[in-house]
Amino acid sequence: MATTTDPSTITTLTLRRPFFGEKEREIARFAGMTAHLFRFDSGIEAVRLSNRRGHLVLLPFFGQMVWDAVFDGVDLSMRDMFSMPRPADVIVGTYGCFAFHSGLLANGCPGPGDTHPLHGEMPCAPMDGAGLETGRDAEGPYLALTGEREYAMGFGAHYRARPRVTIRPDSGLFDIAMSVENLSGAPMDLMYMCHVNFAFAEGARIIQPAGFTPADTVVRTAIPGHVRPTDDYRALIDALAADPAVMEVLDEPARYDPEQVFYIRNLRTRPDGRTRVMMRRPEGDAFSIAFDRRAFPHTVRWVLVNSDQAVAAFALPSTCEPEGYSAEKRKGHVRTLPGGETARFTVRLGHLAAAETPAAEAEIDARGR
Repeated sequence: MATTTDPSTITTLTLRRPFFGEKEREIARFAGMTAHLFRFDSGIEAVRLSNRRGHLVLLPFFGQMVWDAVFDGVDLSMRDMFSMPRPADVIVGTYGCFAFHSGLLANGCPGPGDTHPLHGEMPCAPMDGAGLETGRDAEGPYLALTGEREYAMGFGAHYRARPRVTIRPDSGLFDIAMSVENLSGAPMDLMYMCHVNFAFAEGARIIQPAGFTPADTVVRTAIPGHVRPTDDYRALIDALAADPAVMEVLDEPARYDPEQVFYIRNLRTRPDGRTRVMMRRPEGDAFSIAFDRRAFPHTVRWVLVNSDQAVAAFALPSTCEPEGYSAEKRKGHVRTLPGGETARFTVRLGHLAAAETPAAEAEIDARGR
């Protein structure tokens, strides 16, 4: 991944809410990529970033969610109940997006004693600003949506979050990034997950640089408050805990109603610290996600299939597990960000065409399975 950009190549455009209307219109074109602006009937502003292989729909002022992702004619996003994003203060009020920023001061499902909303304050946060950026770096031309939000709470945390999504002209992969700067002189808690809701594909095979053993693919046994367990559900958790290999291939959707959550541990990495996990569809193409394990020491898998939703979030890069602030604090999973310092996270993800999949799978296999 590129680490340097020639400042002389960068062009930026600040986005203002009056720019967005009911009719979609082009606002930028660069190196085979375009940016279009429009507003959903719900009133939420959207940016469509397109390249030669597909497009993303992003919500620049609403948590900077990735609402939709389509590449090579394949819809990457979960099946859900929402035809469009809806104004909401918490993520469950508009749970139809492809990806959102989960955290940042608290994360996951609140447990006993927790007061934070599901997945924290960031998913639906109103952004202070957003912009478009074009430029060239070591990987070539790019088009990016940028954003900024300053969070300040009296007698509490004070930080600046800067999300960013970047596409390239000829790739079905794109980057989701987040930087968090602690503006206070005091240390702050930091819990961040890049929550990517890939579509469930029946018959798909998960390819990971770790075993499907109880030591490497660990079933969550804690049951969150939004799940109503039955005796059969508890028995299934026990069975999956003993033999998680049965979910290497997603050929039994009924296993995932209610949801199942797994913690993927001992992921092997390249020398630069990065790892990749894939979900290869029966058609031969694949969904892919890659990230630096030094920034994301935890990886979570969430699979849910019912009459309203179907999602295979096969690898959620995270600084913690999703059991809520108090539980993660007890486990030592809450990161401390010193005053004045910045934490940076980048995930590369998206779609691999059938011709691209063998090389990516071989890269994973080369690390040892």
